[in-house]
Amino acid sequence: MLRSGNDSAVALAEHVGGDKEGFAKLMNSKAKELGLKDTHFVTPHGLDDPEHYTTAYELAKIADYALKNERFAKIVNTKDCTISINGYSKALTNTNELLGYLQGVNGVKTGFTNNAGRCLVTSINRDNFEIITVVLGADTKKIRTTDSIKLIEYAYKNYNYINIENIVKEKFDVWKSMNEKRILVEKGKCVNVNLELSDIKNKVIPIKNNDVDNVSIEINCLYYLIAPIEKGKIVGNLKVTLNGEVIEVIDIINKEEIEKKNRKDYFFEFLKSIY
Repeated sequence: MLRSGNDSAVALAEHVGGDKEGFAKLMNSKAKELGLKDTHFVTPHGLDDPEHYTTAYELAKIADYALKNERFAKIVNTKDCTISINGYSKALTNTNELLGYLQGVNGVKTGFTNNAGRCLVTSINRDNFEIITVVLGADTKKIRTTDSIKLIEYAYKNYNYINIENIVKEKFDVWKSMNEKRILVEKGKCVNVNLELSDIKNKVIPIKNNDVDNVSIEINCLYYLIAPIEKGKIVGNLKVTLNGEVIEVIDIINKEEIEKKNRKDYFFEFLKSIY
């Protein structure tokens, strides 16, 4: 990884996948699992091939996934190391020139082929604000480095994290206090529901500094339900939008089971109505 060893990539591919073709199938399967629609692998080393391709965006998604592996994250954050080959020491230096040079940089990988040009995927963490930048097709290493730095500084200058969990819960609590009792439960032993939100997948999201006021919440819910209603039944959703684009959908669920009335329940209701 540090020195972009294609021979090592082939050796690992043959060990894991049986051969290069078998490993490529595994990579393509993982790409499909990650939802990558514009990525296709043919080789483990990435040398030029018309059927071997990806995009800057999907490289960022691959890097984000890979960095969740602690061993991988440690390797790509290693500036240099010394290994032993046939009894001789060999110093290896990471080809990522931003490691140890720019604040917060902790990975990920350089790349080069004649068709792809100079490429660099960079991961950065400053004050727990993590970003990934991708530069492809640079003519020189200097341009690759300069463009990467420009992207990084632009991102940290113009973006920040916003905690949508707090916004969502505040809006939902207000809506719930005004609407929960209005939801009719037909034929239920309990006439009212007890609603809650399902888990919020993305509690914190990156957002442009001037877009904070453009986050909006839309709540949709059924107002007529028929018992029985199982615990956890989805009865609506809460949509978080940014500039009109949906960025998060959270289910509204029934917190407790509501049983259907039986004959005995109806009989007692009748007695109460006449006495």
